[in-house]
Amino acid sequence: MRKILSSVLAVLSLVLTVGVVSAAPASAAVSCSGTITYDHTIDGIGELTIYYNSTNGGTNSACFYHRGAAYGVAAPTYVRMYRCVEASGEGQPCTIDVASSEDLGNYAYYAGPRGVTGTAHRCVAAVGYITWGGTTHVTGSGRQGC
Repeated sequence: MRKILSSVLAVLSLVLTVGVVSAAPASAAVSCSGTITYDHTIDGIGELTIYYNSTNGGTNSACFYHRGAAYGVAAPTYVRMYRCVEASGEGQPCTIDVASSEDLGNYAYYAGPRGVTGTAHRCVAAVGYITWGGTTHVTGSGRQGC
């Protein structure tokens, strides 16, 4: 468990800058669909994808999918989505304005969706991981959709 936590914290420190964080509105309906604005596969077993649609002043959602040997096999899987303070700077760290709730579970196909609204003129970021073969494979997007 400490290995997982330290891996996640290391990625978070690289991708996110913690500011004042508020939770996303509970009524924000999100899905793993829309225009893909970011997609990254990590070690052939996991894939972090960010989607965008124009509802609610812009809505972004993130899902972390199992890929390759992990597809269809239950494993600890996590995803969380953030709205950044910044409106530019693709790939740079995100100063968090709003954070979605976390989705962490023992899933066979994907974690998510988790999303934030009010993103039409803001950057977003997401973090996801899968623990597979005794190793936690973590990835973060940095600022996207700017």
